[in-house]
Amino acid sequence: MEHTNRSKREPVEVICLRCRYTEIVYFPVEDLPLCPRCGIRMSISELLDEGKSY
Repeated sequence: MEHTNRSKREPVEVICLRCRYTEIVYFPVEDLPLCPRCGIRMSISELLDEGKSY
């Protein structure tokens, strides 16, 4: 049985809910970044895994 290593850094797209500014960060990080335009905490928009299923 194969286990995924969750300690590796994974790309995640974060978005500012006020101005819609997006940025890609790598998890795990301690905190989500602050928006450089608005100064509020950004939210996770999408987990950027390899490949997508539609």
